[in-house]
Amino acid sequence: MADHQLRTLPSHFLTLDLPDEAATAQLANDIAMILKAGDVLCLSGDLGAGKSTLSRALIRSFAADPELEVPSPTFTLVQTYEIGRFDLSHFDLFRLEEPEELEELGLEDLLENGAALIEWPEKAGEFLPDDALWIQITEVDASEDARHVVFSSIDPDWESRLQQTLEIRAFLEKNARPEPKRQFLAGDASLRTFETVVSGETSFVLMRWPFQEASVPDAVRSYMETVHLANDCRSVLAIGTTLRDKGFLAPQIFAADVSNGLIMSQDLGAETIVRNGEPVPERYHAAVDVLAAMHSQKWPETIVLKNGDCYTIPLYSNDALIKEASLFLDWYLPEKTGVAAHESDRASFEALWNDALENISSAQTGWVLRDFHSPNLLWQKEATGTDQIGLIDFQDTVIGPIAYDVASLLLDARTDISPELEKELFDVYVTARKYQSDEFDTEAFLNAYAVMAAQRISKILGIFVRLARRDSKPAYLGHLPRMEGYLDRVLEKPILSDLRNWYAGLKS
Repeated sequence: MADHQLRTLPSHFLTLDLPDEAATAQLANDIAMILKAGDVLCLSGDLGAGKSTLSRALIRSFAADPELEVPSPTFTLVQTYEIGRFDLSHFDLFRLEEPEELEELGLEDLLENGAALIEWPEKAGEFLPDDALWIQITEVDASEDARHVVFSSIDPDWESRLQQTLEIRAFLEKNARPEPKRQFLAGDASLRTFETVVSGETSFVLMRWPFQEASVPDAVRSYMETVHLANDCRSVLAIGTTLRDKGFLAPQIFAADVSNGLIMSQDLGAETIVRNGEPVPERYHAAVDVLAAMHSQKWPETIVLKNGDCYTIPLYSNDALIKEASLFLDWYLPEKTGVAAHESDRASFEALWNDALENISSAQTGWVLRDFHSPNLLWQKEATGTDQIGLIDFQDTVIGPIAYDVASLLLDARTDISPELEKELFDVYVTARKYQSDEFDTEAFLNAYAVMAAQRISKILGIFVRLARRDSKPAYLGHLPRMEGYLDRVLEKPILSDLRNWYAGLKS
């Protein structure tokens, strides 16, 4: 390491030998996939060691733009790239005269909403975060661009994250050739992350979903168990394979490593049934046709996986449905009133919901995919029939009232569905079901639809506030007026008269 280093680094936890520049670019790709806002990467090494090569490759990979111009910030000292995922700031401190000058460059402010990549970090002395990842680069063979790389940090999370990304690389090298390139696709509130993997002319989707770790808080684990949320990738394998076997367009699975929670599957694209923020009626009609076709079939309760394991679809119990609806009390009500729900309010709320669910106890049940709405319905414009709708995010499928998924679609949480379009789609569904069976009971289905819609809306109102307040995602608050309007609409149904009076009492 350079002679002017001003801090002692912790013991290294990983060393890698990179035989050429392509290997350096691949490492940059792997690191870019695990970056989080607040991260600091310190690239240390002598002149010509390869810091700039790694920096440029990492920034281009993070931006998913191999042609992105990445000038050296030698004279400006810092260059910030505003990228959709979050901002990434590239520092070059070679010309820094005093460590204190780093504060003037605004590192602390930049880390509030982004990450930082720092060359010549030794110049900053003690003004860098203690939990930064230090990457020491040493030139091995200039003619071959070979490098030796050493990773150090006092934060054990870095070792875990690097191990995970290298495991993914090994999985892809085995199953996706030639030279798979990774692009961050999405991450959700669980342990799941998604990437788009491009190999030659083909793209795949890579999901990493390890088994739930012991670090999950007891309260979160208890909630997941009560409402029957899946906790590992076996559900994706079981449900996705069965959907395809039944003739529905779930992504084809090309490779899986269940022990490490890795699944490489078909890329169905990114176009949904919404265009420019507005529902496309033709596409919603196609989605309704998918539901009608699904609800005409019988679905298994237990699925045998290829490795011999059995996956049992949970029952969507009344306890689960009431627990979900109670997110309205836990999060939405305090947001609107400024005070927590009183225990007497909770008792009456749960009693009313229990009565409502008992009133539809004879409703048709089957597989409920649970989030059957626009973000998870991918439009296949060249396809016909039910293949027009690609299905994703079905891992939490349960066995319950099938009206739930119809309500999820017709009162889409992510786009405005007018009363007119809702009625049109409802009638299309009912007509299809009557054509399938003379025994279809329209009135019974309407009642189940109303109860399931009110339950889902109550749950989503709570979830959106939770995402905003607990998970620092305030954009979800923008969806509240839509959901509030849906709730008012649904509560007009006669079967919900008692619940309507309870909700109305909140406004008085």
